[in-house]
Amino acid sequence: MNKLLAILASFSLALSLQAAELPDNLEWETNTADPIFASPEAKRGGRFNMTLMSFPLTFRTVGPDSNTSFRSFVLENQLGLYALHPQTDNPIPALATHWAFGDDNRTMYFRLNPDARWSDGEPVTADDFLFALEFMRSKVIRAPWYNNYFTEEITDVTKYDDHTISVTAGSPKSRRELLNTLGLVPQPAHFYEMSEDWVRRYNWEVVPVTGAYVISDVKRGRSITFKRLDDWWGNELTYYKHRFNVDEIRLTVVRDLNIAYRHFLRGDVDTFGLILPEWWHDKTNTPEYRDGLINRIWFYNDMQQGAQGFHLNTAHPRLADVRVRQGIAHAINMQRMLETILRGDYERMNSFGTGYGDFTNYDIRAREYDINKARALFAEAGYDRQGPGGILLNATGDRLSLAVTYTTQEHTARLAILREEARKAGLDLQLNLVDGATGFKSMLEKKHEAAWLGWGGGGLYPQYWEFFHSLNANKPQTNNLFNVSDAELDRLIEEYRRTMDLDAKAAVSRKIQRRVHELAIFIPGYQVPYTREAYWRYVKLPESKGTRHSPSLFWPMEGYPYSTGGLFWIDEQLQAEIKAGGKKYEPVLDVVETWRRPESQ
Repeated sequence: MNKLLAILASFSLALSLQAAELPDNLEWETNTADPIFASPEAKRGGRFNMTLMSFPLTFRTVGPDSNTSFRSFVLENQLGLYALHPQTDNPIPALATHWAFGDDNRTMYFRLNPDARWSDGEPVTADDFLFALEFMRSKVIRAPWYNNYFTEEITDVTKYDDHTISVTAGSPKSRRELLNTLGLVPQPAHFYEMSEDWVRRYNWEVVPVTGAYVISDVKRGRSITFKRLDDWWGNELTYYKHRFNVDEIRLTVVRDLNIAYRHFLRGDVDTFGLILPEWWHDKTNTPEYRDGLINRIWFYNDMQQGAQGFHLNTAHPRLADVRVRQGIAHAINMQRMLETILRGDYERMNSFGTGYGDFTNYDIRAREYDINKARALFAEAGYDRQGPGGILLNATGDRLSLAVTYTTQEHTARLAILREEARKAGLDLQLNLVDGATGFKSMLEKKHEAAWLGWGGGGLYPQYWEFFHSLNANKPQTNNLFNVSDAELDRLIEEYRRTMDLDAKAAVSRKIQRRVHELAIFIPGYQVPYTREAYWRYVKLPESKGTRHSPSLFWPMEGYPYSTGGLFWIDEQLQAEIKAGGKKYEPVLDVVETWRRPESQ
């Protein structure tokens, strides 16, 4: 009965929405004139082999346990209304062919591509965007960030006919910011039933997608395979031709990076990231490289850098004192880590994310390593007694320690150096390595004291509400890993969300970063303005190798918000030749600096 009432209500809503009339002064835009960034030489076919550090806890992209590395394989295989061109930053068609801006500075209008299809063959229509708003606001998905964003930031979706909609923001914004806010992704209205058991019911469901790949085979705990749709509706779109070229993507779970690398050297994995300095410098002098079977590339990009560093949980009694947090920041010798373990390859980060132009406060400098300042601040907070091993104690005998939760084995050596240096300031860092998915779940549930991790950059502007607003503090499954609840931060974040003028908005952004620095809840780590990768010779790249905004050259899906993925292909003839053995080639090492920023030189 409830389901019938919901259907009738949706039908009634649809009828009322269909009565809406489009403004008659709209100036429709599209974009097929920007440079093509895929290669017409690309060939379809082959299987692309990748690894996962851990099997995902769910196939859902929202709700509990969904925010894992696997999520991107599903989420970035769902096209939005438009994407951003990865070299010009202009919008390009995706599910919408045309768009227009309303006079109210809040609304964008879209004409949907009538050829767009879900992977199960159903057409993508305006109803899927209406349902997306209902879906993201629903309590049954158990995703408070999405509930809030799709209530306050996206306030309305209006249907004019099956292929014409508008999306409205919660406050007036510049056109550039509207593009950053209103790129709505549809949800398959014909597939979901919004029941109270939604999280459990859809935990392992293969949901229809609008992108080129679908999950075709799952071996629980071991592997996940995606298959290319031969008749994908987007095959001939201007910016999607010659992309998403491989027929299959096989993700195999290998929980140890060293074992994964052995799989790569055997040819069971096709590419391997070499961002880690010890891998790039020490592990590439093998016959596979010397004989030219495996190529290397160092590709500088021009991307926003997400925050990487220590996230201090202020809900922990010891960390509730700002003097302790400031003292910890002065006890962390990040520069020594950069110069030794990281060989000077990485750059120090000074604030919560960087690379956003005027939105980044470049006047902020990360607190320098200073034993005297650290000890003075610890003493002010009551930690003024020398304990066993040189670790400070307070009057009650509480030992000055910080448990650091992290998820990557290769970071142990980095953190060990920080632990060694922190002891000189009387601070004991206790290193807690946890499996990837389990570790991040622990962080989201706020069970950590300090979380050592990095976020993706993403978006045209920094995002603050999810990380710092008090509405996300002391709640599980939110990104406020700091559990910070600060009235001044809340005021600034709310002002940031409603400010339309970009110069004024950037000024508020700088104030937010200053306040985060004052609170000492985040200790900046480092940034990496490039990707470094190894790949078997039979994996081919376009002449340009990648785009300005390519985070990886071998990402098989769409990318977000920039359309950067799926540019590579496999030369199956060369692959067979190499697999047969006995061949040698000239070694290849490419360094591409086309998009290198001056401060990285």
